[in-house]
Amino acid sequence: MHVLLVSTYELGHQPFGLASPAAWLAEHGHEVACADLCVESLEADTVREADLIAFYLPMHTATRLAAKVIDKVRKLNPAAHICCYGLYAPLNESYLRSIGAGTILGGEFEPGLVSLAARLSAGGASGPQSEPLISLDRLKFQVPQRSVLPPMAKYARLRIGGEAKRVGYTEASRGCKHLCRHCPVVPVYQGNFRVVQPEVVLADIRQQVDAGAEHITFGDPDFFNGPTHAVRIVDALHHEFPRLTYDATIKIEHLLKHRDLLPRLRVTGCLFVTSAVESMDDAVLAKLDKGHTRADFIDAAREFRSVGLALAPTFIPFTPWTTRDSYAEMLALLAELDLVEHVAPVQLALRLLIPRGSRLLELADVQAAIREFDEPALLYRWRHPDPDMDALAEQALRLAASHGSRREVFGYLWNLVSDQPMPENAGPLPHAAIPYLDEPWFCCAEPTEEQIAHV
Repeated sequence: MHVLLVSTYELGHQPFGLASPAAWLAEHGHEVACADLCVESLEADTVREADLIAFYLPMHTATRLAAKVIDKVRKLNPAAHICCYGLYAPLNESYLRSIGAGTILGGEFEPGLVSLAARLSAGGASGPQSEPLISLDRLKFQVPQRSVLPPMAKYARLRIGGEAKRVGYTEASRGCKHLCRHCPVVPVYQGNFRVVQPEVVLADIRQQVDAGAEHITFGDPDFFNGPTHAVRIVDALHHEFPRLTYDATIKIEHLLKHRDLLPRLRVTGCLFVTSAVESMDDAVLAKLDKGHTRADFIDAAREFRSVGLALAPTFIPFTPWTTRDSYAEMLALLAELDLVEHVAPVQLALRLLIPRGSRLLELADVQAAIREFDEPALLYRWRHPDPDMDALAEQALRLAASHGSRREVFGYLWNLVSDQPMPENAGPLPHAAIPYLDEPWFCCAEPTEEQIAHV
């Protein structure tokens, strides 16, 4: 069986979601090719040779882009079976089936892909899907097969102190034990998370270091869902590779609950932690069911400064409840906390996405704001009660997509909502002193015209 695994977008990382199933499929005797359309073109001959073409859909942008490519591959190879797998596949099952997907796999998808390949090899292409739509089985993972992926040099770099470092990517867990209303993990994992065995994580990192990685991104939805698991991995990582640095994503709630572990992160090589703050408004945070408050965020930011770690907060600044004043207050607090250079411009311009199955639909004021479900866009369209806020969101997104520095874009946004000069202390350190990955976009953003044209 010839299998082609396709990724359209993974935040500038070499996709774990291709490398992991590639190892499982190869273990069962299948010939596997991979195409990461973020950094390479889709080869027509590779498409024509495939019996099974499986699209990895870990996020909104990837799914939107994949829909464009599915039509292309069906024309090149109408006999191939199309599968969509990953977090966003079951969320958009009906639409994906309508554009040609015969199999949809969510959750722990590797065994489903192996089962599907075996079924197709046995002539079961015309039968109904026998693999579960969502599997939360506890797996014994294989070491990802990265030799079938584009070289690491094609992906995003870590920028710090004027240097650019090659970045590897791995996952130590999937899912999340929390139920934040806006999060796309929740409809699939329902408060569950699954770990990747430490020896597999370390073997994956080892092979990436051998390929030139100088920094590792842990792509877990929350690295501290299992803090003991996480610390065991970074301790072993630092022991084996004392010069290797890393970053991870952790909730504000967990950062404060486990603040005693922050020095441990720093001494084992952590450069920064991404945290989905989402809002500075306590009323909005309550609606999102985030589990932290504005005061908690301030506490975490100050704790990070005292420990010597960089905090990279992410936001959803435009919601049905955002006001011009609350947006201005968000910018002012970022300036007050000296976090201007820590925030990627797109984080100051994201508009709340409401996909099918979202817990946001439980809220009466969300029901009042939404319009029809836009199936090709994979979300419910909504309008702000104040049309000026929708206009502000559009202006902010245009500015975020510009090529200015973080400080410059912040200044443009500041001037949109404030007559006061930007505080002198906004961004006291040069951008080069703050570690960051040079991928400019984000998973919860709509794809740009440039991204759509690329695929």
